[in-house]
Order: sequence, then C-alpha cells, then structure tokens
Amino acid sequence: MNDRTASRTLFLLGAILVVLAAAPYKIFDLDRFLAPKELALHASTLGLVLLGLRRVKALEFSGTDLALALYLALSFVSALFAGDRWLSARALAITLSGAGVFWAARAAARAGERRLIVAAVAAAGVLGAAVSLAQAYGFTSEFFSLNRIPGGTLGNRNFMAHLAAICAPALVLAAVKARRSWAAAAGALGLAVIADALVLSRSRAAYLGLAAGAGLLAFGYWRAHGRWNDPQLARRMKAMALAAVFGILAALLLPNALEWKSDSPYLDTVTGLVNYQKGSGHGRVIQYTRTLRLAAAHPVLGVGPGNWEIVYPKLAEYFDPSIDYFRGVTINPWPSSDWVAIVSERGFPALAAILLALSGLLAGAWRKAGQAAGVDDYMEGLTLAAALAVTAVIACFDVVLLLPASSFLAWALFGSLAAPAPALRTLALSPRGLRRLKAAVALVGIAAVLRSAGQVAAMALYGKAHTAAQFRRAALLDPGNARIRARLGARQDR
Repeated sequence: MNDRTASRTLFLLGAILVVLAAAPYKIFDLDRFLAPKELALHASTLGLVLLGLRRVKALEFSGTDLALALYLALSFVSALFAGDRWLSARALAITLSGAGVFWAARAAARAGERRLIVAAVAAAGVLGAAVSLAQAYGFTSEFFSLNRIPGGTLGNRNFMAHLAAICAPALVLAAVKARRSWAAAAGALGLAVIADALVLSRSRAAYLGLAAGAGLLAFGYWRAHGRWNDPQLARRMKAMALAAVFGILAALLLPNALEWKSDSPYLDTVTGLVNYQKGSGHGRVIQYTRTLRLAAAHPVLGVGPGNWEIVYPKLAEYFDPSIDYFRGVTINPWPSSDWVAIVSERGFPALAAILLALSGLLAGAWRKAGQAAGVDDYMEGLTLAAALAVTAVIACFDVVLLLPASSFLAWALFGSLAAPAPALRTLALSPRGLRRLKAAVALVGIAAVLRSAGQVAAMALYGKAHTAAQFRRAALLDPGNARIRARLGARQDR
C-alpha cells in the first residue's frame, strides 16, 4: 500500500470510527461513547501525521499555523500546572490530535485528496444522523444511550446534531461537485437524513449554527449564480434545498419512538431558541457567569485542560443547575461552550490564539471565494466559511472542538478546504531533525492511544470485577476515573 492509498484509508476509517465507536458498558454512560472515539481519533491521527512527515523536508508556518501552534503550546503549559494532570492529559490529547488532523488534511488536500476528505466528512455526518434516526424510529442497541435520545452511537442527541450541522456544508459541496448524477442524488438523500435527524434532535445550538451556515451558503449561491450562471449548480442546489424540506416534513409527520413531554416539542424548541430566562438557557447564563469569574481568577493559564469539572463545584452556589447534588460533581465534565471552557481551563491568551487561528481560516476562505477564477474554488471557499460559522456558533452554546468525533471531522474539513497562505516562517529539517520529530510524534501519539485504550479496558474490567484486586487493576488502567476510584475506596473501607 503506497502512502496516498494509506492516507485515504486512514481518513475514511477515522471518519467512520469516530462516529460509530462505542462500548456497551452502560454504567459509564458518557465515557463509553467518548473513550472509544478518542482511541479512534488518536490512532488515525498518529498514522496520518507519521505518513505526512515521510514527505516533509521543511516545516512552513503561515499566520494561522503560528496561532494554532501558540494555542497548543499554551495548552501544554497549562496542563503542566493543572491540579489533575490525568484529566489534563486526556483533554490535551484531543486538542493535539485535532491539530494533527488539520495539518494532515491540508497536506493531503494539496496532494490531490481534497475531494475524498470532504466526501468522508460528509458521509460521516450522514452516518451519524442515520444511526440516530434508527434509534428515533424504534431500533435498539447496546451501543445506544438511553439518555438524551436520539443520539445513536454519539450517546447524546446534541452531540449528534452538532456533528451533523458541521458536516452539512461538506455534504452540499460534495453533492454539487459530484462527477456522477447518482453521487449527487446520494448527497440529496443524505441531506434529507440530516434534516430529519436535526429536527428530531431538538438541539437549539445546532439550529442556530445551521442557520448561520445556511445563510452564508444561500448568499454565496446567489452570488455564484449571478457570476457564473452554471445550470448544473443551480439544479443541484435546488435539489438539495428540496431534499432538506422533505427531511423536515418526514421528521414532523412520521411517527417515532421519542416520548417528548410537550404536546408541541419542535415548536417549543424553535420559539425558545434564544430564551435565557428559564430552562437550559438560564442555566447556561448562570454557568457562564460563574465560570468567567473562575477565568478571571486564573487569567493566564486557566485551571488546566479538563480541570473545570473539579474546580467549578467549589465555587458554585446552591441550586446551580450545572451540579449534580446527589454526587457532588458537575453534570457534564466541561462548560456548555468551547469558548468558555478554553478561557477558564487554558486562559485568555489561549482563547485569543485559537480565535486568531480560526479567523485566519475564515479570512482565507473569503479571499479564496472572492478571487476564485471558477465555481469550484468559489464553492470551496464558501463551504469553509459556512463550516467555520456553524462551528463557531455551536461552540458558543456547547462543546465541539473538545469532543473527539466533532473535533476530527471539523478539523479535517477545515484543513482540506484551507486556502493557501504565505509562509511567515520556514524551518528546514535535517535527516536527524526529521527522525527526532517523528520520534516525538510517535511518543505522544502512542501515549494518547494507550491512555484511551486503558480507559476502554478499565470499563470492561470494572464490569466483570468482583474482588478488590480486580477493581485495583481497573483503577490502574484508568487512574482518573472517579467511579472506579469511588468503588475501590468503598471496598477498602469495609
């Protein structure tokens, strides 16, 4: 297998596995979905980066690259000073792998693999939505969560909806640029599936993000039609819009297995999109306010990647909706926003760095669309801008870049569509320097893979454990698992 074929295989397998990977250990309701996906993310990223380094003779850094590298460096330093370094290592590994996917996807796109990567991202989004629809319409599986359905193998309807919304612009691009009519028709069917799943998800963050992305695509299509007057583009865009309408109607009219408490659940979700006075919207306001106080107390490096969940309960007041008072911990291990999580866990400089990197990608997308000599370049720039808009809006209300599945797909899409940018700094690599770089990448990547594999193995061992020795082995495989530590401590106190 040559490098190009291996790269294609890793992108396709990675995109599929970060959506489908899950474990049946129901007592670990969140980690049984996240840990297998993290394992898929780290393993595929390690392979992609090592493959890419085989052809590298020098490292070129654009402004976006430097900003992203600064974000990684600040995250690493923050992790060194974190209270719980096991949690920090987990969060930092996802960040490093996301950046690795971005750089690998950009290099592969320049080598002629852009179309395949976009198609892989689109297919993964449709696959995630299709699996969630299977759950919504009555199919059951040990690998589905019974909480926050229909999440399918993503484990949470919001996670599924966020991923589907981010992948939707890629699906539109893949369909309108398809070389065969059947591929364009498959893209339209996929968009109907995504539309159906998004309506059933009732995810307000996904609705808002998709509205931002769809608005950009609609405006861009209007400009493209007046600029190039491409009849095939017009036909396919109309087909995609019609498919989305059919998907929405299917969600509203077909009977499903969901048991909403409201008589008009979808209308309630739409009318409450920006309601911050009650419900989850009010809970977010409380959480954001208190988390920003935490960020203000640790402005430079934050409390450490992944450490919000152990610091926030100490500052929260009574009746905080983010706290599970039966267990004395946060309901979720992160704040309900990427941006709030980053600023509180990694500091204001890290937030500025990642926003600068994403802004550089957005500026490049608009420049690529504005200077496009043909409709293909124009649509690629427009799609990147739409995907960035969707991601940025969703990240205001929930986590995206801190989760393995959405991180892999978002960064793969960003990298594959990134516009060329001038190098601000070039670092030549001697054969010895390249070997050292590969060794460092391999060391970090293998450590991340082993950590995630240890989490999965610990869950499997815990489910069958009956003796203190077995619980100790499970705790050894995943030292940061609070449930395993608590069970081990309870047995030792007897």
